[in-house]
Amino acid sequence: MNKQEHCLRVGILGCGPIAQFAHLESAQKARNVTLAAVCDADESLARRFGAFYDAEQIYQDYEEMLANDSLDAVILAVSDAFHVPAAQRAIAAGKHVLCEKPIGITIEEVQALASAVQQSGLVLQVGHMLRFDPGIEATRRFIDEEMGQMLSLKAWYCDSTHRYEMTDALQPLPRPGARSIRPGHDPKANRRQYYMLAHGCHLVDLARFLAGPITAVRARLSERFGAYCWFVDTEFAHGALGHLELTVSVRMDWFEGFQLHGEYGSAIGRIFNPWYFKSSEVDIFHERDATIRRVLGADAHFYRRQLEGFADTILHGVPMRGASIADGLASIQAMVAIARSAECGERIELASVAGGV
Repeated sequence: MNKQEHCLRVGILGCGPIAQFAHLESAQKARNVTLAAVCDADESLARRFGAFYDAEQIYQDYEEMLANDSLDAVILAVSDAFHVPAAQRAIAAGKHVLCEKPIGITIEEVQALASAVQQSGLVLQVGHMLRFDPGIEATRRFIDEEMGQMLSLKAWYCDSTHRYEMTDALQPLPRPGARSIRPGHDPKANRRQYYMLAHGCHLVDLARFLAGPITAVRARLSERFGAYCWFVDTEFAHGALGHLELTVSVRMDWFEGFQLHGEYGSAIGRIFNPWYFKSSEVDIFHERDATIRRVLGADAHFYRRQLEGFADTILHGVPMRGASIADGLASIQAMVAIARSAECGERIELASVAGGV
């Protein structure tokens, strides 16, 4: 793909698996981005992937990368616990930020970051890449332009016990680093929190992207034979009702999708494991002429497309297509409310919650 004459100069913090699988390649392929730098505390990782993807500069120190005046923005591809501190440092250095999801772990830290972003005037986009899935984009256009009032939304995210067998067949094995910086605690020690942050954030953001703000939830949680299942009844600001299911893991193929019903039509979508880079198969029923239509979505490299959208917002003032810091905060609030409701069995209003997942 030919690069545009004027590109966003981006640095990537972290050369671990998510950078190796998604962000490095996206920066290389994006039509409007130049990979100006990579940074990792592990010198071997930084040099290996910096050289392979033709990064102009290679760093081991984040502050040194941020001090590079030619750098416009950073992609944060580090552990969840480091998202907010790394984003705050980037904002303080005058850099735009594309941060992996979830934006943070607690409401308080994300609120502080949101305040810093607002004061700076810089762009912060959260890496909810499903917003750049062509099938989901087509659904959003249908909702905005044709569907009328929404009645209901169902959405589900069911991870599979076989996901790594499938993805190992698609991806090169990630290169580990000998000096990787890890959080002071094991994020997977608390499985409820880990699964909600890692997987639930996709489900919550999809629901919000399609149906709008969530105002209240009532959740149930079942833990059996090492699997976790959340059923969440949701209330949306415009009056529609919703039901969300998060299951980790099902004894079957990856199972993710949505179904929505509106005044002038309906849509049902099957979402594939993201590493297939395959557009969701979405069938949209149009009441006015009783037809069902599906978008092919030939270009479904979600990570590259989200980076290009991020760059277009900064370079050309194009309205943000991705998730904003406000969206990221709302997702954290929803996940906190779900966790609280699953514990007490009561309906929880999002406006009433505070704290961490």
